[in-house]
Amino acid sequence: MKKEKLKVEQEIGFPLYAAAKEALRACQPELSELGITYTQYLAMSVIWEYKEANLKMIGERIYLDSGTLTPLLRKLEKKGLIIRERFKQDERSMMITLTTKGKSLEKKVRHIPKLIETKLGLSQDELQLLQNLLCKVLHNVKG
Repeated sequence: MKKEKLKVEQEIGFPLYAAAKEALRACQPELSELGITYTQYLAMSVIWEYKEANLKMIGERIYLDSGTLTPLLRKLEKKGLIIRERFKQDERSMMITLTTKGKSLEKKVRHIPKLIETKLGLSQDELQLLQNLLCKVLHNVKG
């Protein structure tokens, strides 16, 4: 019996990876112009939503571990977008808050989700279905 070769296009992970990569390419020039990456934008989005956040909260929301998130937040702090302060009650934990510059950045990126949606080329119903399916997949793989 002849072994069938794996074809990357037939693996379910490939279209997930490639579609995400290509869709995010739509917003990268604008984010680059503002001096942030898409992952930094996601972290900032959590902070904008809550006005302040800790490392654990941000990591859980955008699926990053502290080893990846800590350097990312350091870069955002160096750019003057956030302030990281240690909790007085627990020196191991940090509270992340927005600077004035960080708050003003939110207005400049409000259109980013729409850019990505437009790049996908789907109807509103298809976008909703895709969102629901991806959330279900995310829930299932995170277990």
